[in-house]
Amino acid sequence: MAHEVNAELVANVWKVVASVGDRVAADDALVILESMKMEIPVLAEVVGVVTEVSVTEGQVVTEGDRIAVIEPD
Repeated sequence: MAHEVNAELVANVWKVVASVGDRVAADDALVILESMKMEIPVLAEVVGVVTEVSVTEGQVVTEGDRIAVIEPD
């Protein structure tokens, strides 16, 4: 079952680190958000393959917005 990674706060997407097809481990950075001049990494919670990246650099996300989808191993 696919694992959704969602934003936990309102922020700007500063950098997209992961791409579709990337294999990630738990705690690997997927994107880096910027809020109030702080950089906040959004980390993978499971081991698997990134099947969707739903954000682009410069986009504003709000709490609950989907950032990425990971297909767990």
